[in-house]
Amino acid sequence: MAGILPPTPAVHRSYRLSTYHAPGLPVIRIGHRPCWHGRAPKGDIVLLSACNPGGRLYAPGWNRRMMHHLARHLRGLDHTLGEGRLGRWSEPLYAVHVPLARGLELARRFRQNAVVVVHGDRPARLVYLA
Repeated sequence: MAGILPPTPAVHRSYRLSTYHAPGLPVIRIGHRPCWHGRAPKGDIVLLSACNPGGRLYAPGWNRRMMHHLARHLRGLDHTLGEGRLGRWSEPLYAVHVPLARGLELARRFRQNAVVVVHGDRPARLVYLA
């Protein structure tokens, strides 16, 4: 897909070392099983951002506007605002209870390189769009 960069080893490593946080979810790490307090929710939870499309840095104001546009696309879906963190870096994201296909559609619309997917007790996985 045009505009989306193929993952470099450094980008892949950054995704894998990041932690993903959202209210109501345990801390999520790629390749790790979530530690649910109680029963795991059914279906997919897709962690999705609209910031820095194509893996390129954009101004904070631009990223805020894009997250606002993404929020409008999430109306009617079960979602919560969270963040991805790696060291001092963080980026907002939404944890959206939606089938993976719909999450990928939204990620493509906002030109994202990848999404994180949580499904029950399975290890969280990274799905690249390139």
